[in-house]
Amino acid sequence: MYRLVSACHPILVLFILLLSGTQYVTAQQKKTISGYIKDGGSGEALIGATVAVRELEGTGTVTNTYGYYSLTIPEGNYQITFSFIGYQSKQIDVSLKSNERIDEELLSQDVQLREVVVTSERLDDPINDVAMSRENLKIEQIKSMPALFGEVDIIKSLQLLPGIQSAGEGTTGFFVRGGSADQNLILLDEATVYNAAHFLGFFSVFNPDAIKNLEIYKGGIPAQFGGRLASILDIQMKEGNNKRFSMSGGIGTISSRLTLEGPIIPEKSSFIISARRTYADVFLKLSPDENINNNILYFYDLNAKANFEINKNNSIFLSGYFGRDVFNFDDTFGLNWGNSTGTFRWNHLFSDRLFLNTTALYSSFDYGFTIDNGVSSFDWKSNLKEQSIKFDFTYFANPENQLDFGSNTIYHQFAPAQITPGDNSIFETVALDKKFAIEQAFYASNDHKINNRLSLQYGLRYSLFSNVGSGRVFTYEEGQPRTDETLIDTLVYRSLEKIKLYHGLEPRFGARYILSPSSSLKASYNRMRQYLQIASNSTAGLPIDRWVPADAYIQPLIGDQVALGYFRNFRENTFETSVEVYYKWMENLIDFKPNAEILLNNNIETEVLEGRGFAYGAEFLVKKNIGKTTGWVSYTLAKTQRKIEGINDGEPYNARYDRTHDISVVASHTLNKRLTLSANWVYSTGSAVSFPVGKYNIDGKTVPYYDDSRRNQNRMPHYHRLDLSANLEGRNKANRRWQGSWNFSIYNAYARKNAFSISFEEVINGDPNFDEENDGPVTERKLSAVKLYLFSLIPSITYNFKF
Repeated sequence: MYRLVSACHPILVLFILLLSGTQYVTAQQKKTISGYIKDGGSGEALIGATVAVRELEGTGTVTNTYGYYSLTIPEGNYQITFSFIGYQSKQIDVSLKSNERIDEELLSQDVQLREVVVTSERLDDPINDVAMSRENLKIEQIKSMPALFGEVDIIKSLQLLPGIQSAGEGTTGFFVRGGSADQNLILLDEATVYNAAHFLGFFSVFNPDAIKNLEIYKGGIPAQFGGRLASILDIQMKEGNNKRFSMSGGIGTISSRLTLEGPIIPEKSSFIISARRTYADVFLKLSPDENINNNILYFYDLNAKANFEINKNNSIFLSGYFGRDVFNFDDTFGLNWGNSTGTFRWNHLFSDRLFLNTTALYSSFDYGFTIDNGVSSFDWKSNLKEQSIKFDFTYFANPENQLDFGSNTIYHQFAPAQITPGDNSIFETVALDKKFAIEQAFYASNDHKINNRLSLQYGLRYSLFSNVGSGRVFTYEEGQPRTDETLIDTLVYRSLEKIKLYHGLEPRFGARYILSPSSSLKASYNRMRQYLQIASNSTAGLPIDRWVPADAYIQPLIGDQVALGYFRNFRENTFETSVEVYYKWMENLIDFKPNAEILLNNNIETEVLEGRGFAYGAEFLVKKNIGKTTGWVSYTLAKTQRKIEGINDGEPYNARYDRTHDISVVASHTLNKRLTLSANWVYSTGSAVSFPVGKYNIDGKTVPYYDDSRRNQNRMPHYHRLDLSANLEGRNKANRRWQGSWNFSIYNAYARKNAFSISFEEVINGDPNFDEENDGPVTERKLSAVKLYLFSLIPSITYNFKF
């Protein structure tokens, strides 16, 4: 039986107190101001708002994920400044003689007006912040970008940032610094989202109207996060307006959306409900062709959240996401998949300096498809679930030390496939073995300000993963390759009986040194362990991808990354620039043998090989945040390779998603109060692929020959695309509650036919449509490359409103 480790071990707490390096006596000589900073219009917590003390140069703090801050300073008279980019700053005078609770609300202002100046008091800017390899996009900025079919997509927007690459034309899969798509942990209100795609990857599951904040960590990952090698995408939903009821939404080319929010108890409790649905199936019904009007094709999302402030020290939050895709074609084939997440969160203040966030989480992903074709009829179902509990403490020791520590326990359940035959079907019932696992982690970290120039962020994470029963483990002849022929026995395990335990330390370190008021140098190192991965030959990520846990044969992935960055601002922080270089090395990466059978394989360990991988690169970013024209230019130079015995003759080979060059240009210009123009241009090297090295003849047919000793040595064509949009605000009067706007977008404005795939087909007598029976004798057979592209120029229009 697997024994759970205590969630709050006293040794961990003792370690944290020692780590802080602070003395109890010293703390007693100072006083603490603390509280929440919120949006004055909606009551939403402001994440990363700055609290600065004018009389103590360089002394201040920023609010955490829940809008809470705590600052301990000597007794005295001070002017405290509360600020947040895009909001009016507020100054108050404080005579600090005892601990004080100061909650503040800031009013929003137009972030594109020249009057907005980002001052040196902003402690979370790229110069002063210790964190590097972290990107944050504002939702309003994302909404102004051109989008495919007018569907604003936060993941596609992230793909325009350095070090983050798209998985392909129109897809929401993404690769970060040489990591595969399954090496990204996507969190929605702290719950895992296993498949973030609608319409087979063309759109993401995140409705921007329901999202408040998002951050992605590419490196220098804080100790509180773990479980994936490449990145952490942390997304928080809105909490709802606790001051007044409001409604917003949009009617677009392929979908419509509606959001309702308002107070349950004014100033204390609020809710938000946001829904989105496509209506392609509605238009299909209008077709006179029965082969078309019998089809069903749609997806929907529903986000809901409520919160309640019990008292000044306790608040609770309940949120959920529910989404599904449904495809049915002519009553003969159906495919559907969906995600469900649930989050219950309790924020508790033990004191003005000790903050606790307790979270219970649920996440589920399932898919199924049905084929109704006489004797070939069957139903296929698959799902995975997880339930978890988290304890996250923050201790604001003093202005020089902020300590974070906590634990996380997850119970995983995997049901890879169950096939049920239809009536009179030739198929038999098939059920792959279910798998179960328990994952735990304990972490501690400290943000340590050494002096006004040098700050450190260091921590340690200890993770454990136990593959448990009930289940079976196949055994093979010792010293022989794992194959069906060398399988000799089967071991059976009872419920929760330990099968295999993996564990290890994950150190994290970051440093920032201020070179001048406008420039800094940063460095980071992190080790990550990943205990789940996808077994799939697909690159972009499909709903039928199979997640497999570490077990008796498949070891957890281990990745180490070092990064160095130079950051510099120009013209009073109008321009932000940065250069980051990184090197990452990875162990226990799996790849598949040639012609591997994955989908219905109960002993998948016979089809995989393990090895090492490495990635390195340089990322350049120039960003303009202030003024009528905003945007950025990013360039990534990168290399990603793997080395696995049994593949490519044991020599290093390019990962499928290796791309040497990646360029993005993003621009937005406000012509006047009503009209804003935006444009994106992207360019990338083609993905690495394997093309045929020859051909052979089978029964008179020419068939391509692939040499696996030359894996991924070819390239797809280069990819580039221009998108344009215009956003026109209605003639909205200040005293009129209904406000509307129109968005006009053009995706792929110069109609570039970018290759989605290249296949090799037999061409007879130089004619792709040659019919051997009717078109005469065959004089020549050869292979011809055929390019498939998805999109040419696509216009779209969306009407947005709020009330």
